[in-house]
Amino acid sequence: MTQKAKPALSPVVTVILFFGLISLLGDLVYEGARGANSQYFSLLGVTAAQVGLVFGIGEFLGYVLRLLAGVWSDKSGRQWVFLFIGYGMLAVVPVMGLTQEWPAIVTLVLMERIGKALRNPAKDTLLSAVAAHPDSKVGVGLAFGIQEALDQIGAFAGPLIFTGVFLIMKASGVAQYQLAYRLLAVPFALLMLFLAFSHRKVKREHLIPAAPASGYHTQHLQKVFWLYTAFTFFATLGLVNFSVIGFHLKAQDVLDDGQITLLYAGAMVVDAGVALLVGRAYDRIKVKTGLPTSGLVILLLIPLVTILLPMLVLGSFVPRIVLGLMAFGIILGLHETIMRSAIADLTPFHKRGTSYGVFNASYGLALLAGAALMGWLYDRNWTSGIVGLTLASEIIALLIFFKLMQASRRTLGSTEMR
Repeated sequence: MTQKAKPALSPVVTVILFFGLISLLGDLVYEGARGANSQYFSLLGVTAAQVGLVFGIGEFLGYVLRLLAGVWSDKSGRQWVFLFIGYGMLAVVPVMGLTQEWPAIVTLVLMERIGKALRNPAKDTLLSAVAAHPDSKVGVGLAFGIQEALDQIGAFAGPLIFTGVFLIMKASGVAQYQLAYRLLAVPFALLMLFLAFSHRKVKREHLIPAAPASGYHTQHLQKVFWLYTAFTFFATLGLVNFSVIGFHLKAQDVLDDGQITLLYAGAMVVDAGVALLVGRAYDRIKVKTGLPTSGLVILLLIPLVTILLPMLVLGSFVPRIVLGLMAFGIILGLHETIMRSAIADLTPFHKRGTSYGVFNASYGLALLAGAALMGWLYDRNWTSGIVGLTLASEIIALLIFFKLMQASRRTLGSTEMR
């Protein structure tokens, strides 16, 4: 008799990698566009305040609607439906290359953000559940770290599509931007194929066992979660968004279009490396201490690095700007890995989609307020006001952080979080 060969990778690891590939292709599409959107709007005659407001509204919709999507996915248990609809709405990104009317482009930008709102709570809920499977050898932190690292490979490659078009065509006008947008249709088609394959794999291997829906009504979010949400709000409020950074570099002729998108791509590489390192560190701290929320200590890095950002990126000294974009990548790596991993350890499964929705609604509100205020301040040449906003926000975040750590110690042994 011949023995059946064991697969090289366990089903859990395979699914985590599939989710990472889906994120990679998704970021190839929408991060490729996001790295060029503000410069494209500048070419169309849009002001910095309008850019800040548009992208702020987009981020707000993309995050606040996650609250509704998270609650709905928890109640219905149909996370895959949200994934297919949400990722399917990425089709609007290549369509941006078919029009020069900025109101139409604004509509497409907002639709892309709505699609992300629909898919993200369900995706994070499914990924955290797979990583917590009894046969899993991968911690939640590392699972999110792997996804973020692959995600940022796509975020790195996406802006390079624009850079490549600019270099090959030796120009960076409206026609070149439109061609680059249209080329994003290829990774979008591949994404939908991988999503269908991932759905089939999860169902066939039964990696997310059915659980009684009554848990949605009997499980509750604790005080530590609300402190955590407040921390993320203020830590994010003071973050200088890339829409403001990109507009500054373009409007002041600090760098050309290709250099701006290349620097953004470099920040995504830093994001990927940081995600793997801090995701692994997050899991190791939990294992070493035996305490499920002890990894939250890594959150301290977020306000400390964010405080430095406006002083680095809003000038004209290129080496300092490069350093600032690397700091921007570090901040994103921390946001996308530790902030998301912590939700799985702070909340019960049946309220996890809801908790991701609440968390992201607060996150989106902070992005809206921060982007709109910073765009308004920048239009008035008041960069010191941007520095002041960042400083005040991050100091408040630091104060809440210490309160959060105190509260987390009182809830470490709670069985409701498992």
